Amino acid sequence: MLTQTKEARYFIIDFDSTFTRVEAMEELADIALQGNPRREEVVAEIKHITDLGMNGEISFTESLDRRIALLHANRHHLAPLVEHLKTKVSASIERNRAFFREFADHVYIISNGFREFIVPIVTEFGVKEENVIANTFEFDESGNIVGFDRSNPLSANKGKPTCIKNLNLQGDVYVIGDGYTDYEIKEAGYANKFYAFTENVERGRVVDKADHVTPSLDEFLYLNKLPASLSYPKNRINVLLLENIHPKAVELFREEGFRIDVVAGGLDEEELAERIRDVSVLGIRSKTQVTRRVLENANKLMSIGAFCIGTNQIDLAACQERGIVVFNAPYSNTRSVVELAIGEIIMLIRNIPDKSAGMHQGIWDKSAKNSFEIRGKKLGLVGYGNIGTQLSVLAEALGMEVYYYDRVEKLALGNAKRCRTLAELLQISDVVTLHVDGRPENKNLIGKAEFDLMKKGVIFLNLSRGHIVDIGALVQAIKSKKIAGAGVDVFPHEPKTNQEEFMNELRGLPNVVLTPHIGGSTEEAQKNIAQYVPDKLIEFINKGNTFGSVNFPNLQLPELTGAHRLIHIHRNVPGVLAQINGILSRHVNILGQYLKTNDKIGYVITDVEKEYSKDVIKDMKKIEHTIKFRMLY
Repeated sequence: MLTQTKEARYFIIDFDSTFTRVEAMEELADIALQGNPRREEVVAEIKHITDLGMNGEISFTESLDRRIALLHANRHHLAPLVEHLKTKVSASIERNRAFFREFADHVYIISNGFREFIVPIVTEFGVKEENVIANTFEFDESGNIVGFDRSNPLSANKGKPTCIKNLNLQGDVYVIGDGYTDYEIKEAGYANKFYAFTENVERGRVVDKADHVTPSLDEFLYLNKLPASLSYPKNRINVLLLENIHPKAVELFREEGFRIDVVAGGLDEEELAERIRDVSVLGIRSKTQVTRRVLENANKLMSIGAFCIGTNQIDLAACQERGIVVFNAPYSNTRSVVELAIGEIIMLIRNIPDKSAGMHQGIWDKSAKNSFEIRGKKLGLVGYGNIGTQLSVLAEALGMEVYYYDRVEKLALGNAKRCRTLAELLQISDVVTLHVDGRPENKNLIGKAEFDLMKKGVIFLNLSRGHIVDIGALVQAIKSKKIAGAGVDVFPHEPKTNQEEFMNELRGLPNVVLTPHIGGSTEEAQKNIAQYVPDKLIEFINKGNTFGSVNFPNLQLPELTGAHRLIHIHRNVPGVLAQINGILSRHVNILGQYLKTNDKIGYVITDVEKEYSKDVIKDMKKIEHTIKFRMLY
């Protein structure tokens, strides 16, 4: 039975679905059955038999017999299998090669798989060949795999406990694996702890038996204070994604190993204040309000991703005070919004909404009355940012005469003409479309006075932010026919979920296109956003990069290689950098340092040699005016 001496620690690691992401027998079948019309069916059957054995539902010997009978594999299939398996090593195993080299004498690969394909893989990581304990194939004279060595304990039930017993290891024994056969070592009393490895597959019966569930090798190393490639396991970093964010984003975070929680709709302040506890990364769209009160409950929040253009739903100042970095997607859905604007302009100026509604009621109104071309019409853009400029180019290509107004001096594209005042633009435009941000001072930017300035029969679009238009004034302008047609995609008050009824005075008005905040809701745009924003968030978590942040000093950092990275966020007051460097000079050799500030905060990144006194961490955290400190390696 297990010895109680504390001379050493031994690490027993499974191979299939642990060291590698796949079951090698299934991959071997896939290779051996190339060209066989029953290939997919046979591979699926082998997978089913594997699962039965790994869950302990059939004996392992039966599982092995049945799988080999289905394989029809030959010795010459093993070389391509090995090359394939080298590309399927589990991500956390791959990034922790140093652990295997450092503990080569104490790492054992014990597998019910086969030495013929295991040894070439694991020895590249520094695992000793003599520390690989596994089955071996039997071949006929033609090299066909016809069976296995039945004298090997691993070919029978309870084989792994027998192997551990025979090793007579003097010290603590930790077992890491995904199968019931790995748990049997602990069950037999030959291991201190069994860790269910779930990075690649999660088997309920195995997880239930585990002393600890380890979603990655990083988690195991962190728990046991062993050298690791990551300073903190990704599976301990909680990501909360709200408002139907595209599945691509979930996939990217999951690939990184983060713990993901997805909520279909938005959350109100009370709900979010409760859910935000222990969340490190928050992903939202435009409905969720991240208020100061919410942030007061955000005990671990490091970063927020706005999966949209606007960030007015986030209290950026409060985030900055707490060292929370905010990213958005300033370009990813620009084209989608512009195409919606072009489509609505054409539809409204042709009076198509009313014509279509009439047709649905059986009314045949074939007439050119109140129907116009857009060619030659004056388009007035309120706001000349990413969307306004692209709309300007497309509208001009369609023959429109483009004017724009922006509070900030902007270079005109093509033949667009700048208006010096909003009033000037409103008075000359046949079509007015809004593309401004949601800052508080833009509230009711367009109200009765502005509608009064517009031409009679103007087409009006708001695809930017709901609160920048006085809805009551817009309703009156439509009813008085000052506005001949309107397209509105955003509203001061929007439903939190698709199940909630949309209530607004604009409902039922003639020649009005109402859309449920879908300006950027195309598959292409959402996929682009779902790639862009997670990339920014992951870069910040992994490297400290803040390039593209809307509320932080922007730093784009080099790759972290052969060093530890110290990240210090502090209030921008005199003397902090001097304190940081004073501490570092006493404890560690600096390899590189990067600093950027704004009027509120300073952001200092220092790459240092790996060997240093741990006092440096405590001292850095104690610096006055420190907001946040973390270390990466």
